[in-house]
Amino acid sequence: MATASSTPKRHRKRLRSRIIISFALFGTALTALFAAAAIFLRGYLEDTLIGDTLERELANYADTYYRDPSSPGVPFSKIRGWSIPEQNFGNVPFAWKNLPNGVHHLTEATAQGTQSYKLAVRRDASMWFFLRYDVTQEERGRQLLTWTLIAVVLIFSALAFALGFWSADRVMAPVAELARRLESTSRRGLHEPLADHFADDEVGQLASALDVYAERLTALVERDREFNSDVSHELRTPLAVIQTTLELLLSQPDLNDRTRERLRRIDRSARQSSELINALLLLSRSERQGPQDGESTAVRAVVEQVIEAQRPQLQGKPVSLEARFESDIQVDAPPAVLAVVLNNLIGNAVKYTREGQVLVIVSEDRLVVEDSGPGIAPGDGEKLFERHVRGDSAKGTSGAGLGLAIVKRLCDLYGWHAELKPRAEGGARATLVF
Repeated sequence: MATASSTPKRHRKRLRSRIIISFALFGTALTALFAAAAIFLRGYLEDTLIGDTLERELANYADTYYRDPSSPGVPFSKIRGWSIPEQNFGNVPFAWKNLPNGVHHLTEATAQGTQSYKLAVRRDASMWFFLRYDVTQEERGRQLLTWTLIAVVLIFSALAFALGFWSADRVMAPVAELARRLESTSRRGLHEPLADHFADDEVGQLASALDVYAERLTALVERDREFNSDVSHELRTPLAVIQTTLELLLSQPDLNDRTRERLRRIDRSARQSSELINALLLLSRSERQGPQDGESTAVRAVVEQVIEAQRPQLQGKPVSLEARFESDIQVDAPPAVLAVVLNNLIGNAVKYTREGQVLVIVSEDRLVVEDSGPGIAPGDGEKLFERHVRGDSAKGTSGAGLGLAIVKRLCDLYGWHAELKPRAEGGARATLVF
């Protein structure tokens, strides 16, 4: 069985939204990267410079002590130094005792709050030297810089978002104008040239391509309409001659029953052909028409007519073809349209049912055709209404897979709904909701 493949459309944001989001993300990312780089470089350079300075000062402090132990010490306001001989190692603060030589970052709690400092350590055989540099203010400055840069990132993100809105409006204005003109053209049903309203840019090139496509499509549609009109006119003439001749032949009193039945079958086929031509013309023109006499079409009359037309298709099969009318429903559609739909639904049931029953049920708002044939697969109901798609039960039988596709198009034109499902007890159920 042929299957119809359909690729689901991927959900994507509108182009205008994507431009705005791109600007906002780019601005935020660029500003955040700059802010992170600034914070990193500041901390790195600060730590490096302070560490190098403390190590140099500590070396000078130790050398000065060894040259003159009575030296007054380190003459800096933020740097304090200690030289502790071996016999006084017990006076070294506990947090400093296990520190190796080098520069260390420490934090301690004081009465004034948390205090941060850099500590340079030099441990000789008989002396320990310490230089302590208070970096509390630097830490506070770093925090202030961090919060300032965060605020700058937020401000620049807002500016990037606003710039994205402005740029999206400017960029999308020609595209929106093109879409508006296309929509206006589709409502009027007449194509007007689009390229004249746009500059010679990408949107203008798209408008030119749409103009060329619309011209080709208009010419193709017009050619198809002319072909359908010509074919329908040419077919109606011989059909009218056939029906007129059949009426004359059927009026002959000396016909035997077998010949009369054959002539009636020819007459029914001619009428079906006329109905099909009328329905195809409505589809080709996309015209929804009611009964020409202004009255609704009785579904019962058309059902009985279609059933009588389908009985010869049983060809002696052990199949009963019956109708049950629970309501005298009327529809606002030409008899020819309803006959084409029912001929396909009932005709398929008769065609594929080898034995059992075909039952047509007419209720208040719908018509149901049930059969005891081979049925259909549970997931094939919708696919069978597509062009050139046939079920497994259609193997070995003639047909192009167009009947149910015509039914669907007529239902769409008149606001009806047709569906085909398998029956739990076997066979298939076709439902036509008016």
